[in-house]
Parts: sequence; C-alpha cells; structure tokens
Amino acid sequence: MEPELTSVVRCPACGAETAAQMPVDACQFFWACPSCGERIRPLEGDCCVFCSYGSVVCPSKQVTQQ
Repeated sequence: MEPELTSVVRCPACGAETAAQMPVDACQFFWACPSCGERIRPLEGDCCVFCSYGSVVCPSKQVTQQ
C-alpha cells in the first residue's frame, strides 16, 4: 500500500487548517502556518509536525504501521 502524501495540518496557535504535501524522504520538523505565521514544531516524542498536528501521520510512520 502506498502512503498518503497529503495531510491537513491544524495550527495549535490559531486553529487554522491547511492541506499540505508531506515529503517522502524526510520528516518536516518546522512548519509555518499560512494563516497566522506561527512557526510550529512537533510535540515531544513525535518525529514531525504531521505526526503532531496533521490528519495523517508522515509517510515513514505510515509504512512502519502497515
């Protein structure tokens, strides 16, 4: 099964939701909210912002969960 590459990220600062493409070759450690400009980082224990704030975890986690 191919990993899903689009995730909806919910900004913890303003609550805005934005669809974003996830990289397949690396984790994304920082993400800037296009609505409020807040630069967010993953929660402790998560590898990337998609695992912390996304509707879908990153591709590398999707592959290991299969």
